[in-house]
Amino acid sequence: MKTNYIAIILLFSVFTTKAQKQNSISASPSEKRNELKLNVLFTSLGLLDIAFERNLNRKSSLGISGLYVFSQRHDEDTNFQISPFYRRYFGKKHASGFFVEGFTTVGSTDGKQLTDINGNLTLNEGPDVIDLSLGLTLGSKWITKNGITIEPFFGFGKLLFNADKTDHSQINRLGINVGYRF
Repeated sequence: MKTNYIAIILLFSVFTTKAQKQNSISASPSEKRNELKLNVLFTSLGLLDIAFERNLNRKSSLGISGLYVFSQRHDEDTNFQISPFYRRYFGKKHASGFFVEGFTTVGSTDGKQLTDINGNLTLNEGPDVIDLSLGLTLGSKWITKNGITIEPFFGFGKLLFNADKTDHSQINRLGINVGYRF
């Protein structure tokens, strides 16, 4: 009976020691999986563009970004955009370096439409237009030892369904994201 208790205690101590070793090892900031980012270029223009990205492995990630216009200081026709994306990285470090991104966007734009009637351009006001677009983005990501990320990017997408109801036929993704990997 005592040998059974001793065997159980030894097994328990081995598993506890193994669990402590696994928990004490922490991943470097570059290998952590989640990122929260803010587009600092758009924030200075009166737009709030935040993104969350989940690194699937060393070379790919999934994410979603949301854009909201909170200031009408400039002539911006966009009301909001929600953009899920997939990224493929080509750098040597974990989920960093040059990337190609495929995205889709659900967004709302003002229903302004420039029409050509007898050679004249006129402006027609209409209701806001919600549309879906598909696009491609190119960019690069750098990560510091502390987990701070910086990524400039540029891309564009084509409106798929309601481009005839607005004066836009494409959307642009542009910015400089600053974030933290955790």
